[in-house]
Amino acid sequence: MIVHNGLYFSTFTMKIKFKKLFIIILLSFTSFTILNANERNTELNKLFKDLKIKKAPLSLEIEEKIWKIWSTHPYDQKLTLMLSRGLELMNKEKFDQAIDIFTKIIKLDSNWAEAWNKRATVLFLIGEFKKSQDDIDKVLELEKRHFGALAGQGLVNIHLRNYEKAIRSYQRALEIYPSMQSPTIMIKEIEALIKEDLI
Repeated sequence: MIVHNGLYFSTFTMKIKFKKLFIIILLSFTSFTILNANERNTELNKLFKDLKIKKAPLSLEIEEKIWKIWSTHPYDQKLTLMLSRGLELMNKEKFDQAIDIFTKIIKLDSNWAEAWNKRATVLFLIGEFKKSQDDIDKVLELEKRHFGALAGQGLVNIHLRNYEKAIRSYQRALEIYPSMQSPTIMIKEIEALIKEDLI
């Protein structure tokens, strides 16, 4: 999950902006090239190593490659197509139908982190923050380097007013992806929220 919407003092504007950006990004990362398990792991390890040292725009190209691998099922193209269909439904704000599809994928392969991540995103968008967090926990269990899920976890904790936990999630995302822009932006926003609460 990598959608940024919903800070209390700038809610509506940020919600619309980041929601649209998130959906556009996800819909652009569909690739049906299937790598075997060893190739997949080798490629991801290389990409994450590069992600730590490269700066934009090179880091954005690396990020796109990572999302393509994550969004492509390791061996079943039908599940990849199902995930793509779920994203289309999410883009059309048919959230219940999107959740149904992502849940079916999870039942067919509970080890595919991206199915959990996409369902976590939809659950967040409909305000089911605790359920979204539960799915994010599963994503991070399967792929601890998932900077998108960490960013999503930050958002969930903002809505739950767990600001320090939100900051830690964004900091973890930055450790994995140092040139990722959204964590830096969101940490500043959270710090402003904390100051407001102290006044």
